[in-house]
Amino acid sequence: MKGTKENPWKLKTPPGTGEYEMYKDVKDGREIIVCTVGKTVLHYDARCLADLHEMLKQHGDWVELGSADEQKEAKAGTVEAWGRSADNPVGGWYGLKKGLRGRFGMYIPPLMEELGLAEVEHNARNNRMRAK
Repeated sequence: MKGTKENPWKLKTPPGTGEYEMYKDVKDGREIIVCTVGKTVLHYDARCLADLHEMLKQHGDWVELGSADEQKEAKAGTVEAWGRSADNPVGGWYGLKKGLRGRFGMYIPPLMEELGLAEVEHNARNNRMRAK
């Protein structure tokens, strides 16, 4: 089965310039997505997949990804901004590791595309996504 520690999803960033792996796991009783980029390991709440898919369906059109590090402000109206907004279903960050909670708009969209939940653009920059 794909998406396990033994058989992770092998993905590329939306522009196609970076490679990384993701798999589902459980930590502290919560289902998480483990994202490994080089030696950096990020954790995201696994709820983000269903929640982001629902937001995209309600939006009904393309949404800019707007990826940014945790320390940088996310551009309003982007997937990144939604992934850290007090108005999303978890009331804040889907990223779970303090200091590494950003980049939601970089790493989650390709997984959603892999799972058949979304369509993602693959331009050099300013990529967007929409629900499938």
